Amino acid sequence: MNIVVISAGAGSPSSTRKLADRMAGVVAEQLPGASVVTIDVRELAGDLVTAMTSGLRSEPVRQALDQVSHADGVIAVTPVFNAAYSGLFKLFFDVLDEGSLRGVPVLLGATGGTARHSLAIDQSMVPLFYYLRAVPLPSPVFAATDDWADPHSLDSRVREAVGLFVAALSGGAQAPARPRTTQDDDFDPGGDFEEMLKKVHETGTW
Repeated sequence: MNIVVISAGAGSPSSTRKLADRMAGVVAEQLPGASVVTIDVRELAGDLVTAMTSGLRSEPVRQALDQVSHADGVIAVTPVFNAAYSGLFKLFFDVLDEGSLRGVPVLLGATGGTARHSLAIDQSMVPLFYYLRAVPLPSPVFAATDDWADPHSLDSRVREAVGLFVAALSGGAQAPARPRTTQDDDFDPGGDFEEMLKKVHETGTW
């Protein structure tokens, strides 16, 4: 099984890469036979700009995109800048070939100064991965600056999220059952509409 971890931390070292490594470590524990590869988008920054502006892809960019297109599952981690994912993070997925993530489970992660930045996951990351036809899991991990002072709590959240990720990879995670329309639906007339109109015309009532 191939797992690709995409980290878009801007600095070195970065809390984003630290969170990505922590998530990758738990994946390696729970899937001991899996191949876990980390792509540090920061190292591809210049090549990604070239690929976006000229269409020319360097060998490192080709290799990274190929790894993603063959991944069984992806972990994507970004810092939150200005209430959204970083531009570097978005650039990587802008260069990604269409359809590369179709149907692929994606565990989301983000880092920011305070907990209020966690909204960026729902407001920007989830829509991006739905657009890419991926399957973003409902168990993202957000790490604010204060969370690093309580590693036990953060580790607990990482382990829970990775557990659901591994279950999804194994086919064990199922979407909640959606309610099905029945004859009791308020918007279902429950019969032939022409007959109903005829009845109204004849009797003046439904």
